[in-house]
Amino acid sequence: MKTAFFINNRRNLAKSLKGGLIAISAYSKMQRTNDEAFRFEQESNFLYLTGITEPDWWLIYDGNRDKSWLVRPDIDQHIVIFNGSLSDNDAQKISGVDEVISRDDALSLLRQLKRSHNLVHTLKQPEGIERYDFVLNPALSKMYDLLDRNFENVQNCRKELAVLRAIKQPEEITQIKKAINITHKALDQVRSNLSDYNYEYEIEADITREFTRAGAGHGFEPIIAAGKNACTLHYNNNNAKLRKGDLLLIDIGAKVGQYSADITRTFAFGKPTKRSTEVYEAVLSAQTNIIKKLRPTLSLQDLQHIVETEMLEKLTALNLVKDDPLTELPHYFPHAIGHGLGVDLHEPLAHEILQEGMVITIEPGIYIPKEGIGVRIEDDILITKNGASNLSAKLSKDLVY
Repeated sequence: MKTAFFINNRRNLAKSLKGGLIAISAYSKMQRTNDEAFRFEQESNFLYLTGITEPDWWLIYDGNRDKSWLVRPDIDQHIVIFNGSLSDNDAQKISGVDEVISRDDALSLLRQLKRSHNLVHTLKQPEGIERYDFVLNPALSKMYDLLDRNFENVQNCRKELAVLRAIKQPEEITQIKKAINITHKALDQVRSNLSDYNYEYEIEADITREFTRAGAGHGFEPIIAAGKNACTLHYNNNNAKLRKGDLLLIDIGAKVGQYSADITRTFAFGKPTKRSTEVYEAVLSAQTNIIKKLRPTLSLQDLQHIVETEMLEKLTALNLVKDDPLTELPHYFPHAIGHGLGVDLHEPLAHEILQEGMVITIEPGIYIPKEGIGVRIEDDILITKNGASNLSAKLSKDLVY
């Protein structure tokens, strides 16, 4: 992304907040083993506002004066020798900030800014954290605590950022399209050689090779799920033997820069059973019908009603729901129809209605653990002025190659 992208994002955020002071932290590295960190991935809002992909930097932005500072972390020289560091000059070129300063200077600056700002905006940890089965990165909480000790009022600006990020700018859509094209090629390559594979991990290896050769990475842990494994929604063991007659669900997305595709296809490994074919055709029909109804001004509530109607119709025809359809629906379709796609793989839509410029996924699925059948089909959709454009439409949805 060009520097102007990040400058404009900061200005747009300040505008939505009616000026004021913003102080946001990057993520910190997290421990992997005794003396090794996990591969670092930046906090998406910090990335959206600065373009900085290194850990522990801060952004301070005075929206009233359109004045910005990046704060470099204190890094021991021994660490720099092993891992390198981002120079002040490079940080300034990437982000377009006015100045790069030290931690000590930043603390003095915040005390100074306190004289003219009673309120400071920052990022709190996301809501609903009790549903996450992992430890949160501590950097956001540390920044909040620092600001809370120094300012009368600290407010969360996560909602305002989500509203801005939900509408994609042209350069973001370009990145997403690049990621989709790479994902498309990898899936085509796998499908062309499907009969040569014996294990799920062989498929993962070839997908990784195709991504790497294209200069991309994985946007998320790939899901290569054969047979009953597809009924575990986030299955990523990817180590089972492939069996003739099973369906094979592949949910992957190449990542270009900081933007990822998110595409799912379900293939037949060998000749599918009549039942598997029926389930697959039901999911494909539902997805086709739902995508046709996407348009600007369609409310999320109405979209949910469309989805429920489609899925209940398909599940009823498959003799899966009978007595209390709405209650039984989640047993076979337990996830949302999709999500926003952007700097985060799963972005909140942040609006009550679909709007031009949103990029969303549409991913209906039917999962029948007792029958060992799991089907999901997922495409990446751009909401346009008059309807919707399926950005991944060129990728075949034929069950049998």
